[in-house]
Amino acid sequence: MGFRLVLGCGTVGRQVVDGLVERAGTDRLLVITDDQNVVETLRDESVPARAADPTDPDVLAAVDHPGTVFVGGDRTDENLTALANVRERFPDASIVASLGGNPTATDRTRFEELADSVVDATSAIVERVLEETVGPSVESLFGLRKQLSSIDGRLAVVMHDNPDPDAIASAVALVDIAEAFGVEAEACYFGEISHQENRAMVNLLDLELRQFDDDESLEEFSAFALVDHSRPGVNDGLPETLHVDVVIDHHPPRGPVPGAFVELRDQVGATSTIMTEYLDRLGLEFDPATATALLYGIRIDTGDFTREVSPADFRAASILSEHADTGVLAQIEQPTIDGETLETIARAIKNRIQNGSVAVASVGRLSNRDALPQAADQLLAMEGIQTTLVFGFTGEMAYLSARSRANDVDLGETLRDAFDRIGSAGGHADMAGAQLEVGILGDVDDEEEVDSIVSVVEEVITNRFLEAIQSRPGTPVGAYTRTSEWLFTEPVEGEDGESA
Repeated sequence: MGFRLVLGCGTVGRQVVDGLVERAGTDRLLVITDDQNVVETLRDESVPARAADPTDPDVLAAVDHPGTVFVGGDRTDENLTALANVRERFPDASIVASLGGNPTATDRTRFEELADSVVDATSAIVERVLEETVGPSVESLFGLRKQLSSIDGRLAVVMHDNPDPDAIASAVALVDIAEAFGVEAEACYFGEISHQENRAMVNLLDLELRQFDDDESLEEFSAFALVDHSRPGVNDGLPETLHVDVVIDHHPPRGPVPGAFVELRDQVGATSTIMTEYLDRLGLEFDPATATALLYGIRIDTGDFTREVSPADFRAASILSEHADTGVLAQIEQPTIDGETLETIARAIKNRIQNGSVAVASVGRLSNRDALPQAADQLLAMEGIQTTLVFGFTGEMAYLSARSRANDVDLGETLRDAFDRIGSAGGHADMAGAQLEVGILGDVDDEEEVDSIVSVVEEVITNRFLEAIQSRPGTPVGAYTRTSEWLFTEPVEGEDGESA
């Protein structure tokens, strides 16, 4: 995306500049105004500013292509002239224009023809202008609409494997947005939805999802979107070389993110928050089922607004509360728990190894990997425990889920440090996961030998985790046996450990 350009710095324009600096900093920002005093003041505040006539076309000729332009002078006639020049010079830019002091009906019509968004020059509208220029920006809104409108054929909106509520809700919301622009779309996923609350959400809200097989043919789709993760072939069953049309995610990216349109906002607590903002800012009607799913997705990913929550998450929840079905939401949050999940939690409690305030537990073989985060949460509720890791084995894979409420622990970084060389790991400071391919298990038929190997793998995983977390003050750690690395195959790339 290009930089932000402000033309004219009147009453509203100055407030917008101050807000932009506060929220997004001075990087990739330029203010052009003919008021020399304002220019000097802005420069004293380290804000890039240039003294020039905002209505002069030659001034724009010396400016690099901006992504977003705010026309913010006090006079209607000057703003209209500047707006016309900007639209001619930068036809692809997203433009927000203030009407100025005394617009006529003709002026309003002309502003609406030229600008992507038009605002009245009142103090009450400043916050709205800031929302238009800082995430999702006007540029993002129109970029997404433009990308979706360019699709000729069916769109597959793909969640990460074994999707959680945030991924499910975000996929359903993007399907709604795509169909509003005339694009046939389908929410899809690989793996399975085994967590009882997630199944309850899908069933009670009657959400239309499509489960892909591992060898699914994708020829029927002409375009692909990723939600709640950002790279094809990483924590989904898509080919790594697949062309991606849309990516919307709230996780920090690990490496280049391919996509014709990419929206990554790791400062919000859930991808559902981003999707709520898009639905709202695009003026689309909220389907009650989608709104309920989005609200639940935000609540789950933010731990009911207690972890990694941002003001945007609260605003999104406020918007959704008017459209969500609270009765269905209550049913989703109180599903029955199957016996297998309870047994997994019990094994984690029984097998736990406590090292200071850190608890690590292997649950052995498991058929429902969604039981792992529930077990990790249960261990975290124990007295004296601030960080937990629970892991188990399915086929040739080891799946790990970690939770923490310690201020000096970043689980995402900890798991990446511990396991990126032998698998894939990622997540947030207080909630993360990993998956490791234990290829040697597939070559062993004898159960006793398998159990022996699993025991060694358990020791390796435990020691790696404790070693990675040793920088936390006051936490004693065990030694890590590096001679056991041969147990693992080459790393399997991955990033989104949250569903693990």
